[in-house]
Amino acid sequence: MTILVTAASGHLGRLVVEALLERGAAPADVIAGARDTAMLADLAARGIRTVELDYTRPDTLAPALEGVDALLLISGTAFGERIGQHRNVIEAAKAAGVAKLAYTSGPKAATSELSLMAEHRGTEEVIAEVGVPAVILRNNWYTENYAQDVAVAASTGVIAAATGSGRVASAPRRDYAEAAAVVLLEDGHVGEVYELGGDAPWTFAELAAAASEVLGRDVTFVDQTPAERVAALVAAGLDEGTAGFVAAIDEGIARGDLAGSGGTLARLIGRPTTPLVDALRDLVETQRTAA
Repeated sequence: MTILVTAASGHLGRLVVEALLERGAAPADVIAGARDTAMLADLAARGIRTVELDYTRPDTLAPALEGVDALLLISGTAFGERIGQHRNVIEAAKAAGVAKLAYTSGPKAATSELSLMAEHRGTEEVIAEVGVPAVILRNNWYTENYAQDVAVAASTGVIAAATGSGRVASAPRRDYAEAAAVVLLEDGHVGEVYELGGDAPWTFAELAAAASEVLGRDVTFVDQTPAERVAALVAAGLDEGTAGFVAAIDEGIARGDLAGSGGTLARLIGRPTTPLVDALRDLVETQRTAA
C-alpha cells in the first residue's frame, strides 16, 4: 500500500512520516509531498519518495497522486483560502482513485462557533460532496500551541488568558501523528469522524501549575476579561484584529469548545495520551536546546 503525506515538510507531516515508519511502513511505500521538495532532502536520503505537491497548483496534484492508495490531507495555513485549496486536492484524489483520504480537521468542526472551524467544516462538506472515501481526524489543540505562554512564564511567572475555568483537551503533535498513521495503515476507518484530544483536559490554572513544575519557579494564572485580554495583547505588540482573534479563541475555551475528550485518540494509538506536564517538559527542553 502506498501512502502519501501532504505538507510533509511541516511539523505534523514530518511526525506522521516518522510514525508510519515506526509502525511498520516500508520507506518505499511512503511518499512525502511538499511545495518545496528541497525541504525533504533528509527524507529522500532515507529512501522515501518525495514529490512536489502544492495545494494552489493543480498541475502538481495528479502526478503526486498517481498510484497512491491512502492520502493524508493536512489542512493548509492560508486562512480564508483553505476550502478552495483543499478542494483541489480532494478532487484530484477522487480522480486518482485514492481508496482512503484522511483529513486533519478541527474539534467539533460541524457545530463549533470558533471562527477557525468554518474552513474545516467547509472542507468536510467538500469531501462529502466529491465522494472520496474518507476518514475525518478532528484534532483538538496541540500542546505546542502553548510553548510561547510557557516561555513568557519563565521570565514573568504569569500565564494570562480570558479562559476562566474552561478546559483544553490538548495533546502534542506526536500523538495526533500516531493516530493519523494508524488510520492510514489499518484497513477500515473509512466513513468515521474521530474527535481526537488528550485524555485529561486541563484548565489554564492547571497549565500554570504544570509550567511551575517544569520551569522550577512559581507560575500564576491571571484570568482576564476579554477586553483586558485584547488590551494586553495590543500592548504586547499585536494588532487589534489579531488580538481580537486570540481573545475570541479564549472565549471559546471558556464556554467549553475545546474541552471534549472521549478517549478516542488513546484508543487509536494504543496508549494513554502524553500528559500535559510531560509535553511541556519536552517543549522546554527543546527551547533550551535551540537556545
